Amino acid sequence: MTQTSNNIPGGHETILIVDDHETIWDFLIEALQQLGYSVLLAENGIDAVEIYRSNPNEIDLVLLDMIMPKQGGHQTFYKIKAMDPNACILLSSGYVSEEEVADLLQQGAKGFLPKPHRIADMAKEIRRILDKKR
Repeated sequence: MTQTSNNIPGGHETILIVDDHETIWDFLIEALQQLGYSVLLAENGIDAVEIYRSNPNEIDLVLLDMIMPKQGGHQTFYKIKAMDPNACILLSSGYVSEEEVADLLQQGAKGFLPKPHRIADMAKEIRRILDKKR
């Protein structure tokens, strides 16, 4: 784990961001790269599953938006978990019911980050999950 000058925890792991909003990707990619992470991007759930499959044992955490066109977060979560039961998936959304989140948390999601993201909160949650994984 690396500490940045403003005490936001960082690291060197690889994170797959799954989100369909360009403004959110730009923000997340820049923030996570500044914290030392390698970042991959999927614009939808279908791409996320393919990227996860194409990078076996290389993705340490998936930051998964719940509401997306083509294939939403629920379906994407189950497809990634079917490929890799140990996948670390952090859910993210601005508009999702507590029941949907609770369901996926029971199925093995590692946490939930409400949007809009605050860098410090996101970084601490990512670090908490990755540190438990070791």
